[in-house]
Amino acid sequence: MSNSDKEGLAYWLRWEVPVCALIILVPTSLTSCLIKKAKAKPLFLDDLWTPCWRKLNPVWLLIYRAFAFLCLAFMFEAAVALDGAFAFYFYTQWTFTLVMVYFALGTVISAYGCWVYTKGHPSANGVRYEILKRYMEENIITNGMTYREKETKGNIKLQSHYVEEEIQQRAGFWGYLMQTVYQTCGGAVLLTDIVFWCVIVPFLSDAHLGLNTLIACMHTLNAVFVLLDTALNSLPFPWFRIAYFIQWSCLYCVFQWVIHACGFTWWPYPFLELDTPWAPLWYFVLALVHIPCYGLYVLIVEAKNSILPTLFPRAFIRSY
Repeated sequence: MSNSDKEGLAYWLRWEVPVCALIILVPTSLTSCLIKKAKAKPLFLDDLWTPCWRKLNPVWLLIYRAFAFLCLAFMFEAAVALDGAFAFYFYTQWTFTLVMVYFALGTVISAYGCWVYTKGHPSANGVRYEILKRYMEENIITNGMTYREKETKGNIKLQSHYVEEEIQQRAGFWGYLMQTVYQTCGGAVLLTDIVFWCVIVPFLSDAHLGLNTLIACMHTLNAVFVLLDTALNSLPFPWFRIAYFIQWSCLYCVFQWVIHACGFTWWPYPFLELDTPWAPLWYFVLALVHIPCYGLYVLIVEAKNSILPTLFPRAFIRSY
């Protein structure tokens, strides 16, 4: 039986369809509630363009982001020239485009930050370093303090926090958008590359998914560029923004269902097909995989903020 024969009304009346729909709708609803209720720490404008290395000029972060954007744009243009609009049939291109958006935003905001930096505005690195240095010096003599001295030390720390907030400017819409896109990219690039190299390449060989230099680069450099940016930037990475990552993937699934309901018959990934009793299990596994993928990136950021300050105590500034 051909695909065109299978994907009629009967195809969408299979019992697997409502079950898979629930697996998409439930996470979407839960993450929407999480986004509304979650309270993140304030994001400052300096967090977006200041490197986490004290001696590193923000211009270098600007240069890196511009370079990454140009490289990604070159590969993106090659993919679209090769496949046209069909390229956006794949989750890879969705994620790749999102990574490009992040580096485009990052380049523009870094350029603004460098302009501010040249005007002599105190950067987050300088403020944080001085506060951290003062805190470490105070911490050395903590054990010998009286109760009143400890209380005074606590007031100094609180005042330092207020001073930092006064000096730094809160990030606006574009700043929070950049952080959200960044964190969505963090989980999405790991999901894309892990599924491609560990599932698709070894087990799901297909003419449309043939491995060539362009495809290999797109499924490698996307993660490499984001990871290198993480090694340089000062952006926080809170757990609750896994909600945006999950909604991004759910949006892609809805897109696939809509275009198949409109007449398309070929699924870009066999594990998205609905005409098998294994479909609900595949969808459930894919939903669960989002947690370790995002969690792995959180661990990478946590490792950066815990290991590097120990190795480079006077050079690395911990992200808040």
